[in-house]
Amino acid sequence: MSTLSKIAWIGLGIMGAPMAENLLRAGYPVTGHTLEPAKLDRLAAAGGTPAASVAEAVREADVIVTMVPASPQVEAVAYGPDGILANARRGALLIDMSSITPQTSRDLAAAAAERGIRVLDAPVSGGEAGAVEAVLSIMAGGAREDFDAACPLFEALGTTIVHCGPHGAGQTVKAANQLIVAVNLQACAEAVVFLEKSGVDLAAALDVLGGGLAGSTVLTRKKNNFLKRDFTPGFRIDLHHKDMGIVTDAARAVGAALPTGTLVASLVAALRAQGDGNLDHSALLRGVERLSGHTTG
Repeated sequence: MSTLSKIAWIGLGIMGAPMAENLLRAGYPVTGHTLEPAKLDRLAAAGGTPAASVAEAVREADVIVTMVPASPQVEAVAYGPDGILANARRGALLIDMSSITPQTSRDLAAAAAERGIRVLDAPVSGGEAGAVEAVLSIMAGGAREDFDAACPLFEALGTTIVHCGPHGAGQTVKAANQLIVAVNLQACAEAVVFLEKSGVDLAAALDVLGGGLAGSTVLTRKKNNFLKRDFTPGFRIDLHHKDMGIVTDAARAVGAALPTGTLVASLVAALRAQGDGNLDHSALLRGVERLSGHTTG
């Protein structure tokens, strides 16, 4: 058990809820806040303590974890008279596990330091299944000593836990992760349509591809989504659209060309514009099917 024992958890969505529950299983007392009453009921059923506001949740916490959709939501819960920075105690550690822009993370760390609050940006990869199974990859930016202090908590959430550098570094690595995932998903989707239009047994083909050099965690995790056309969201197109905006903007700022990434970002945006934003990102398959005149419903 870490000495950072009292946890405040802000954001109990698809990822946040199972992650908070894993901390409870590991013995951490967790006080949580989210805007959806049903999610607070779920936290209470798991042994956590619901809080009616951000201020109430963070007031006595040693560690505050935020897991919300994007930069505006992080800023909304962090700043202002009812936010984290105004109500957390000096010396608390704020760990933002959302996927946001690197600059938002750096700005938050600077503002928090003025109030004596330490910050890590520690976004994750692994999707809903990784959150439930506590096998997430965690990429952290911030002071090494703060990362070391947080490692016992991280070990209750994931299996690959890496300090990537100063504030914002975790978010930069997460942006690269989302670039790779999106390109991989698009390639898998194109392969699925190509195989089906060629009359090949899709299940057999994906099995053998998964065992060779074409195999990937993306293919392993999303194979059944492709086979069953099950696009129940584990990670929504809307959020991947947001992440592709982050990586393309960050790449432009440092002068890195993303020719393939820019194209896939456009395809993700098109899928969202066609009304598929709430589907799982494996629904990139639907975009390829439309372009190929090959739809299965």
